[in-house]
Amino acid sequence: MDLSNIVAIDVHTHAEVSTRMLPDEAARELEEAKGRYFKYTVQHPTIAQMAAYYRERRIAFVVFTVDDERGMGIKRISNEEVAESAAELPDIAIPFASIDPARGQMGVREARRLIKDFGVRGFKFHPSSQGFYPNDRDVAYPLYEVIAEAGLPAIFHTGQTGIGAGMPGGGGIRIKYSNPIYLDDVAVDFPDMPIIMAHPSVPWQDEALSVALHKPQVYIDLSGWSPKYFPPQLVQYANTLLKDKMLFGTDFPLITPDRWIADFDKIGIKPEVRPLIMKENAAKLLKLGGGSK
Repeated sequence: MDLSNIVAIDVHTHAEVSTRMLPDEAARELEEAKGRYFKYTVQHPTIAQMAAYYRERRIAFVVFTVDDERGMGIKRISNEEVAESAAELPDIAIPFASIDPARGQMGVREARRLIKDFGVRGFKFHPSSQGFYPNDRDVAYPLYEVIAEAGLPAIFHTGQTGIGAGMPGGGGIRIKYSNPIYLDDVAVDFPDMPIIMAHPSVPWQDEALSVALHKPQVYIDLSGWSPKYFPPQLVQYANTLLKDKMLFGTDFPLITPDRWIADFDKIGIKPEVRPLIMKENAAKLLKLGGGSK
């Protein structure tokens, strides 16, 4: 990827099955609840449509599905489809994969195949919707070993989630799995695996900042929230001690880059820090070619 014509890198976007293709009313209700939480019209563009949208804005994007079929019962786009679609759009799209750690050795073999045969550039985990503690050695560590061996980053959802929000029992989602403090163990045990803590980690923002400050391979992506709602300590650290560890991300299509960037411009990020967050930190982390200027 030649970054000379790219102004930003969105490290957090979703490829999802169209609501019209969901198998039953319960699945549609989950999607509609997410739409109410994020105040957006539920719609899921194809990866090609996403690429056209992002190309107009000169923004590269990391795209992934989430393998939470076991926990959520909702059909997903396959990792292979994400990787193959992104391979047709190499100027703008960066494919990540997602594997539920509960798949065990089948998941380990799938990860190796996706890296070797499909060229995925990282992995996405959602502990709350996948129902696991990130530091569970028996469940998750065999999969991390494959990712670390390949030198690829792993994105972990942290904090509260819009999935199931407002539904009875939160749609069965347990927020406890997404406390970022569990990633401190992962960072210790896998020092060669870059870790991206996704989202402002409400209600555990201080834990996330502490882990990112202490562990050199841990980053924070700023997706999933409008920047106008960022906790003040997150803005403070983004401007100072963690300016090289913060990454632009939206959670598209839940939040658009237009909305996110407009609000980001109003929260007092220093001019010299803005290009780090918007592009340069991600370009370095993802080892993208063509320079970051």
